[in-house]
Amino acid sequence: MKFLATLLLLALLAIGAAAWLVYTPYGPTATSNADATFVEIAPGTSTHAIAFQLEHAGVLRAQYAFALLRAYRSFKGLTGTLKAGEYRFDHPATPIEIYDRMLRGDVYTVTLSIPEGYNLFDIAHAAEDAGLGPQAAFLAAARIHTELLRPLLPNAASLPASLEGFLFPDTYHLSRHATPEQILATMVRRFRQATAPLGLTGVNLQSTVLMASLIEKEVSQPAERPLVAGVFRNRLAQNIPLATDPTVIYAALLENRWRGTIYASDLLSPSPYNTYRHAGLPPGPICSPGLASLRAALHPTPTNYLYFVSDANGHSRFATTLKEHNENVAAYRKITHP
Repeated sequence: MKFLATLLLLALLAIGAAAWLVYTPYGPTATSNADATFVEIAPGTSTHAIAFQLEHAGVLRAQYAFALLRAYRSFKGLTGTLKAGEYRFDHPATPIEIYDRMLRGDVYTVTLSIPEGYNLFDIAHAAEDAGLGPQAAFLAAARIHTELLRPLLPNAASLPASLEGFLFPDTYHLSRHATPEQILATMVRRFRQATAPLGLTGVNLQSTVLMASLIEKEVSQPAERPLVAGVFRNRLAQNIPLATDPTVIYAALLENRWRGTIYASDLLSPSPYNTYRHAGLPPGPICSPGLASLRAALHPTPTNYLYFVSDANGHSRFATTLKEHNENVAAYRKITHP
């Protein structure tokens, strides 16, 4: 009887030891941190070094768990390498869960969404709100690093004054440590990818982006964009000032005097972006246009229209004469200011 009791005790101890050996490496961390834990894995880091980092950060109970997982996967003929990048851990996780995440490359990123029509000031504000650094640093980098446009404009005698217009509107997933230059490079690279099918090059590229930025700011209805492009082309051909409000607003933004609405003093500004005072196109783009506006700039609708104004429903009313245009403006004002 005593022998059986001793044997039972030894069996229980063996089971307990085995359970401890399994749970220690394969169980989740003992406690959950109040704040998330971030672990940055550099490219080329070995599995052993990754496991050491994770154990040191309190994410793994025992680093040898990864060695066992790797050996098991090798025995089963499974392939895959752990991906570099920054990982965020906000809850206790088992080594298998962590290992699988790193096989997938499920790295932590910050989402930056840039709608069509955002200008540099809007993008800088969005980047700051996303925790990617102050607006001022982003704006300064956009003016300094125009060399990012060299692949797009290889034969240009001089590059534009800033990256305005060439930061493609899209949703970006970025490292929280990304510098302004890295963010800008990513957005310019996306511009190159998205616009490659359009076949834009050199001077044609610059003028198309500039015109597309005006269209983007003026028109909310995609179907009307080619018509507005046709109006702009007609006015340019007849040396009639474009007289488009978004350029006046952009001039005020550049000079840090935008007050939320257009004043008479804004319309009298000598800025080359003031298309009420200066005929022709402004010096550069005023926002990031989308593909629809770029296509409209490339393929304007042939028309006799010289004027357009928005109506109360967000559509545009077109006119061939100033008299007809003034009637459209009066009709719009009657609806909006009865």
